Amino acid sequence: MTLVGLLARVRLIDFGHCRRAAATRFNSGYIANSSGKNTYTTSIREMVTLVVATTVDPASVGPASALLSMPGWQPGPSLQGISSFVNKEVRLLKHDRSIVREDHLDRRWEEATGEVVNEVIFLSRHTAVSNRPALTIHPIGVPHLQVGDVPPAGGKPGWAAPPNPRIGPWLRLLKSIAESHNLIPEFEITLEATHHGPEIHSPTMFVEIGSTEEYWKRQDAAQAIALLVWEGLGLGEGTAVGDWSRNAGQNKVLLGIGGGHYVPRHMDIVLSFKSWQKNAIIGFLAEQGIQIGKPGDFC
Repeated sequence: MTLVGLLARVRLIDFGHCRRAAATRFNSGYIANSSGKNTYTTSIREMVTLVVATTVDPASVGPASALLSMPGWQPGPSLQGISSFVNKEVRLLKHDRSIVREDHLDRRWEEATGEVVNEVIFLSRHTAVSNRPALTIHPIGVPHLQVGDVPPAGGKPGWAAPPNPRIGPWLRLLKSIAESHNLIPEFEITLEATHHGPEIHSPTMFVEIGSTEEYWKRQDAAQAIALLVWEGLGLGEGTAVGDWSRNAGQNKVLLGIGGGHYVPRHMDIVLSFKSWQKNAIIGFLAEQGIQIGKPGDFC
């Protein structure tokens, strides 16, 4: 089962535009052949993943630097003063502004390069009143705000970006990496609900280090996040984690609604979907007269 979204305190939801149809992945036009006649041609546009970091945040630039120290990176094109680096189908963008207010990076990249952005992964810091060290993953948006409200940390009121389908698989991978690097139990591995920007239209998630400056600068935490991205995107020799294109549409989806900033019940299901949870969900849907298809779909 893949967790694709966590919407907290939902009032008005606008998931933005759906991903462009497959036809937009092609460039098309007419060229003259040897006989002088025009011939219609198409060429496939490359699908890429954007990994976004900012130099003003140590919890962002730290993992980005650790990731760039791994093999295969080459300098890429500049985007309005933002430097980029290329490794296979991954584009790492590094800018010097607020990461939650740098809107529409996917569209801007597509317009500048002609590449179609398949997903976006932001590297960022996490803050919490508890100051507890944590490694977190979450989708983005501010669907709980009313139109006309001023978002305190970017985004558009009543809006949420399409959640990145890697969220569930990457949470499990992050927990495994953190355990192998002896970051647990010092660091908590957790999910969060939607609560900030930027505004973007591609499937998106934030991966964060928390919760104080001491931990934002921790090199072992930065290395763990870099390894998560490296392994998760299949940049090494392994297979990418959470890549829906490999499963022929057979993925199971969980959309979590409600809760507060943190979502422990949703996280329990993502990490280990127990039989009592399955029975509770099936029973509730039956009471409401909601068809669920095959009970075996819950696994």
